[in-house]
Amino acid sequence: MQNPFSSFWIAGYECSDQLNCFGDRVNLLEATGHLEHIEQDYNRLREFSISTVREGLQWSCVETSPYVYDWTKVRQLISAARQQQVQVIWDLCHFGYPSDLTPLHPHFTKRFVAFALAFLELYRSLQPEGLLIVTPINEVNFIAWLGGEVGATSPYTKKCGWEVKYHLMQAYIQCVKALKARDCQLRILVTEPLINIVPEDFGDSDLVNKAKQKNEEQFQMLDILCGYMCRELGGNDDLADIIGCNYYHNNQWYYPSERQLDWRNGAAITGYRKLSDLCREVFERYKRPIVISETSYEGALKGEWIHFITEECAQMLRMGLELFGVCIYPVLNRPDWDFPERWHDSGIWKIDPERFARTIDEPYSSTLNHCINKLSFASTATFQKIPQL
Repeated sequence: MQNPFSSFWIAGYECSDQLNCFGDRVNLLEATGHLEHIEQDYNRLREFSISTVREGLQWSCVETSPYVYDWTKVRQLISAARQQQVQVIWDLCHFGYPSDLTPLHPHFTKRFVAFALAFLELYRSLQPEGLLIVTPINEVNFIAWLGGEVGATSPYTKKCGWEVKYHLMQAYIQCVKALKARDCQLRILVTEPLINIVPEDFGDSDLVNKAKQKNEEQFQMLDILCGYMCRELGGNDDLADIIGCNYYHNNQWYYPSERQLDWRNGAAITGYRKLSDLCREVFERYKRPIVISETSYEGALKGEWIHFITEECAQMLRMGLELFGVCIYPVLNRPDWDFPERWHDSGIWKIDPERFARTIDEPYSSTLNHCINKLSFASTATFQKIPQL
């Protein structure tokens, strides 16, 4: 497949609209002032030669009542992207559902498919031609765990993670089938966490087997989508086009303590796996192009982290993996979901929450520009030409 992205490096804008652990609605587009400053936000990306972004529709905000949609803000996004010549990857559902729905509601699938088709109709009325890249539901595995297993978001259930995941995948599959039946220029980017769980004691065979089983569970979403399991849901190999791997510093941990592995000292840790190795496993398992669809680090080490990610991406390209891009997520600092008074310092730009003024993080931006230059020539034609960093 030809790389469909207009830039190898991608900018992610936080668009979460879920209910947090206290039952309060999160709206990170509003909290960061992105819509009010979207032209400037997009224009600032030129400094980094970034022309592809991830944005979200915020289903809970758009569907004001069942099958009634307010597309005002989405039209604004589409218009700004067209004016600034920015390519958008659209998240239809980035954790949030309308207040009268949960994944366990009998109308969830019907409503989600109708919402997705309404967006497609709107988008094509404004942009009749060209590729349209869509992520139907972001991080099914994670949100099923968060809302179904530990009760920290809708539907606020515990030990029902599989049931929530099953219903989310029912909606996901029907959505993709409906969209692809209507639009031959549509591509599906699946975005899921990429993790590695290490047994606390390699001498304990029970722990080793449980850790292995939990690692395997991260592939359930894609296995269902591709029809490898739960075939009654109708998944098949034509539904996933590009696989996005969301990877952060805390994506590797010990079982059962959940103590995080130190990414800065990974080579010395038994069981730690390089990002390039994890991505190769995904690539070999599904035979599809890969994107690092989310990555960032909070705090003083974020420059070191992005350099680490760059080295791993260069290694993937040398290995011959079809790596299509890296998404810095988010590029703007954002407030915490559950404790909004605390802001995460993980973006390229810091934000004054009162005036929404943006201030660039100079040390991080300098490191990022260095990393971007390292991979600026990344393409399917140069996989074997990437030099050692």
